[in-house]
Amino acid sequence: MPESDRRPRLTPAVADVRRAVREALADLPEGALVLVALSGGADSLALAGATAFEAQRAGLRAGAVVVDHQLQAGSAEIAERAAEQGRALGLDPVRIVPVQVAPDGSPEAAARQARYAALLKARKDTGASAVLLGHTLDDQAETVLIGLARGSGPESLWGMHPRIGFLRRPLLQVRRATTHQACRDQGLEPWSDPHNDDERFLRVRVRHRVLPMLDEVLGGGVALALTRTADTLREDAEALAHFAQEQIGDLVEHAEGGLSLDVGGLGANPPALRQRIIRLAVQSEFHTALTRQQTLEVSRLVTDWHGQGPIHLPGIRVSREGRRLVFVAA
Repeated sequence: MPESDRRPRLTPAVADVRRAVREALADLPEGALVLVALSGGADSLALAGATAFEAQRAGLRAGAVVVDHQLQAGSAEIAERAAEQGRALGLDPVRIVPVQVAPDGSPEAAARQARYAALLKARKDTGASAVLLGHTLDDQAETVLIGLARGSGPESLWGMHPRIGFLRRPLLQVRRATTHQACRDQGLEPWSDPHNDDERFLRVRVRHRVLPMLDEVLGGGVALALTRTADTLREDAEALAHFAQEQIGDLVEHAEGGLSLDVGGLGANPPALRQRIIRLAVQSEFHTALTRQQTLEVSRLVTDWHGQGPIHLPGIRVSREGRRLVFVAA
């Protein structure tokens, strides 16, 4: 059989995944190493195939990290199979990193924490410029919907950021069905994680029950709408953060045991920006994240002050002293 007949066809699904990866790698210098977080599932396997192809074209090196969470029987064999698939795609180096998942708290959160620690170590050990994660548009929609249901504040509705430090998520605009099709088109055989069908996990229930029901009731397009919402909120939040950071240097005065903010400057801002400045100042000085209710109580010392006494927050006392809002460690 001619060599050209054995090559995987460049189908629309393969092209979509490759295009997303190509855009994610465009700013890396020639010769840089990128690592794919490879589980062997369809999303990460499609990502690995596209990265191997695009990195070579861009003059980059591409490898993979396979994190073995050791949570299932035969996990070492599953990890080795994923590593073999990565090597067959031309990825080098390919590392398997076993981790211990803490037994306390949410198993999903503990596994995620162990996984990201392993990815950070692998990046440092190899000198990689970036680590690519296989989260798709559908994962993003699930994240936004869970955040909305929990009422966790605007930050939870941003979803997953395309880039945070060395982590990059090239596939956040690619549907899960596309990554599965890309694997089929290239003859790649993904591993099916049984946890992805285990409805003990909230994300699985959202994936299999809630989103399909919303699509049926609302006429489809829910996942796309949720991800567009996340993108818009993230852009707005980044703009507010920029404006808050610009102002905070003019409004803050550092004092013994804390800081103070200029009431006039705070009051001249719209509520969203004023509250962000308060939260940012407290976070920077006391390493404490204020809740929305706590922030609103502090804000009333600016907008609705009629001589009331100080507010006591966890580890912080806030009082109005003339034209200054004073924060000190309690």
